[in-house]
Amino acid sequence: QVQLVESGGGLVQPGGYLKLSCAAFGDTADGYPVVWFRQAPGKDREGLACIYRRYNGKLYADSVANRFTISRDGAENTVYLQVNDLKPEDTAVYYCARRKSPVCAGYASGDEIAYWGRGTQVTVST
Repeated sequence: QVQLVESGGGLVQPGGYLKLSCAAFGDTADGYPVVWFRQAPGKDREGLACIYRRYNGKLYADSVANRFTISRDGAENTVYLQVNDLKPEDTAVYYCARRKSPVCAGYASGDEIAYWGRGTQVTVST
């Protein structure tokens, strides 16, 4: 069993930045990829980025590739999402999830997810 805990969200002005964290607790030995999603009120869930845990491979959604950066720490138990140049339309709950597939391919669909975190709220407003 694995528990994922997100943190780092908050209220930020347009143009600002945040670094979101996803800490994993429990049986993380399989090393499967971790994904960041977001969901805004009234909108579909959106897959943002995926990172492999055994090597430094990453995939990004085209909509955020030039502003968001996914990374992980050396122990591979925490995955980060650096979100820069925030816009009001980035307001959403941001979730991390661990896949039950060993690859990132298809991550944006939200399928093949073994564990979800509870999310952290990001609000971009003046």
